[in-house]
Amino acid sequence: MRVRLALVVLLALVTAACGSRPGPGTLQVSAAPATSATSHTVLVATTRERDDRPGSMFNGERAAALSFAEASVSVPPDHAPGKIEWPDTPPGDPETDFTLRASAHLDDAQFRAALDRELAARPKGQREVLVFIHGYNTRFPEALYRMVQLKHDSGLPHVAVLFTWASGGEVTDYLYDTNSATIARDGLERTLRTIAASRAEKINILAHSMGNWVLTETLRQIRISGTPLPRAKVGVVSMAAPDLDVDVFKAQLRRTGRPEKPFVILVSRDDRALKASSLLAGGKQRVGAYDHEEELAELGAVVVDLTEVESQDMANHGKFAQLAQAAPELQKLLGSRSLTQDEARGTDAVTVVGDTVGNTAKAAITLPLRIITAPITVLSGG
Repeated sequence: MRVRLALVVLLALVTAACGSRPGPGTLQVSAAPATSATSHTVLVATTRERDDRPGSMFNGERAAALSFAEASVSVPPDHAPGKIEWPDTPPGDPETDFTLRASAHLDDAQFRAALDRELAARPKGQREVLVFIHGYNTRFPEALYRMVQLKHDSGLPHVAVLFTWASGGEVTDYLYDTNSATIARDGLERTLRTIAASRAEKINILAHSMGNWVLTETLRQIRISGTPLPRAKVGVVSMAAPDLDVDVFKAQLRRTGRPEKPFVILVSRDDRALKASSLLAGGKQRVGAYDHEEELAELGAVVVDLTEVESQDMANHGKFAQLAQAAPELQKLLGSRSLTQDEARGTDAVTVVGDTVGNTAKAAITLPLRIITAPITVLSGG
């Protein structure tokens, strides 16, 4: 009981330090001119309950069926990479704040049509999708605007698809969120299969925190279903600060066999949120704060160690958002060449990325991190 109380107090302090959070009514559409702002379209698939209150769209309750939506959000011209400029009062000023420009609920057919429309607007060779799966204690506006921040800062032309599950959005909802994440597996599988059946050439996935439980469980059930996703369409699968028991992760990989493409796992040993989660889990380490990175590499992952990167949040749990600006360079590094263990272990990724694809990443990443790789040979799936 003491451990659980300590977890709640710790996370409450972290949340309080971040200031007020967006609640119902936050997502009001702004009609103000936004000539200097940059707008991004996000397609949404969600297991959240639809919320018909003005400016809300979805809440933290669980829906009986998967729902869809589309939103356009503008980013202010003086946006700071890695951050979300929340308006003090909705709907906000597009010159200084993230601002909702338009939104609509969609049915299944409309979602498929919107996805194909977004893909068709891109030239062949660039028809890729980025699916973002948020973590614990995340409200719908936070998930939506984080998706926009990642899309904007990365500069990647990918179609943005937010998969948002029914997080309660409160510090004390850890168990509720865990169960909601488990319930969301079928919804995520349906979403991924819908994207795979579209014009998409590649499906890239980024999951954060507890979203990795949804992701890994969904990939497991897809793998054992006997009907895998088309191999040629699976792109980079990234796991940021995974709030996932290390032993569970190992068991999942043993059941599914080695991944056809290595997972990219972003870890940080100073992640306070994952330390609290570990206490709640009886002291078992979480994948995102695991101190044996080389073991993860041997399990079939490319491990990016962010421990030395200074975080913008007190919990050191959101460092992944700060790397979005370097995403194209890291993607080229991880996708265009095969790093050897001797080359990558213990090296400064700024040097590696800079030597490989130029100097952009040096400007985006100012502190050292390591990239560790290994041949995917340990787990055979037997």
